[in-house]
Amino acid sequence: MEIGIFGLPLSGKTTLFNLLTKSHAETGFAASKKKANMGLSRVPDTRLDNLSTIWSPKKTTNAIIQYVDVAGVEKSGGGFSSEELTNLKNTDALLLVVRDFGDDSVPHPEGTIDPARDAVMVMDEMFLSDQVICENRIERLKKQMKGKERDEALAETVLMEKLQGALEEGIALRDFEITDAELKLVKGFQFLTLKPVVIVVNVGEDDLEAGAAKVDAILAQYPSEGVTATSLCATIEQEISELSEEDAAEFMGDLGISEAATDRIIRTSYALLGLISFFTHGEDECRAWTLVKGAKAPTAAGVIHSDLERGFIRAEVVNYEDFAEAGSVAACRDKGLLRLEGKEYVVKDGDILNIRFNT
Repeated sequence: MEIGIFGLPLSGKTTLFNLLTKSHAETGFAASKKKANMGLSRVPDTRLDNLSTIWSPKKTTNAIIQYVDVAGVEKSGGGFSSEELTNLKNTDALLLVVRDFGDDSVPHPEGTIDPARDAVMVMDEMFLSDQVICENRIERLKKQMKGKERDEALAETVLMEKLQGALEEGIALRDFEITDAELKLVKGFQFLTLKPVVIVVNVGEDDLEAGAAKVDAILAQYPSEGVTATSLCATIEQEISELSEEDAAEFMGDLGISEAATDRIIRTSYALLGLISFFTHGEDECRAWTLVKGAKAPTAAGVIHSDLERGFIRAEVVNYEDFAEAGSVAACRDKGLLRLEGKEYVVKDGDILNIRFNT
């Protein structure tokens, strides 16, 4: 899974990228104009930690998210730059950082602090980008009308004009009714308003308690299942990340912070994308894998390795909750909690799988 981090310059997006990926990318105004930063983040999962303690494998591997921190979005009226578009289009979801902290040494590009305004400004650029894609595609399709592929070109033109109309009315494509066949047809264009968005309000150190209200205000502007929001203070989270585990817990307790914001953002992203985690284990490795909710056992096998999907016979399955209560695979088998499932089994979040397959 790949998530693009973007926003106006000096919003704190690169600081958040550093927190999520444990990187040290340069921050500040000059850095906001440089090329994209890329990094990986381990998905925290206490279930995996517990399984690793029980099985004591040589290696424990968390599920992974790749983050791409793109250059700061400029208010141009001409959409995103070609480089920004390339970086954002290849992502599965978008993480939009909006600024709600004051700092005289780091002036806001618009002169004032207004996270709701900034969210609208960047979202408008996303609409503009998608409209340009539709317009350009329609023009190309018109040139194909006289060729042998006239019928196909006509059908796609009708679809593109329909999408263009929705965008002009201010309807994000993620909220527009598109059939599976139509979605397959336009998938290659990677429309930005088709992607789910997590809006992160970066508040000041003295405004932690006000973060929830700011989030509610922004969400009121985007009543969509494909848009969610959360808040954090990037500077405080940075301080926490530099402390020992014991000191960090004490510091967070003093501030009334129940969990690291990075963990909350990852969990929020997972939920928004409809993702779950399943586990595999052995003497060499205990590992968490990412899967789209609703996927069946052969698909999960293919996430591990394509050979497992091709030769899939059945899966030996026990859910983490049952395993944790029973205490071992043998106990699960004795209690009838360990099941053999076939190709139609829908994998559940927290399932522990052992794939049986033909070589």
